[in-house]
Amino acid sequence: MNKKKWIRIVSIYSITYTAITLLNSVLYLCNGIYEDPSGNWHELDRAIILLIGIAAFELCTNLPVKPLALRYLLAYIPSQLLAFAYVWFSGLREPLAKTAYRDIWINFTSLFVLLCIINTVIYVFKKKRGQKGESNE
Repeated sequence: MNKKKWIRIVSIYSITYTAITLLNSVLYLCNGIYEDPSGNWHELDRAIILLIGIAAFELCTNLPVKPLALRYLLAYIPSQLLAFAYVWFSGLREPLAKTAYRDIWINFTSLFVLLCIINTVIYVFKKKRGQKGESNE
């Protein structure tokens, strides 16, 4: 992977982590909670789960597999299973919430679907732009 690709991955990771953390903080504040009840482990868990998702997405979506939906599925299934495994291992550190697996499934899947939509739009845009360039020659 070249330098441009690494900068893109780090940028996506950093922006997404910041947005999720800010959203989480705002939601807590709106509900009258002024400190994160889960503490620092919650922040580290969020960072690791996001790292799993972004890394899997970036690595697997560049596979030479057609169609694009199959490529996304090949990225999603193992990364979701890895996220579930991480949740299970974090349960060894402290008791899990009753909804831990449901929450990780909803949050991980939502973010993954959003990344798929963004990636598909970029893919289609590049493909159309490439076809326009070919027809102008």
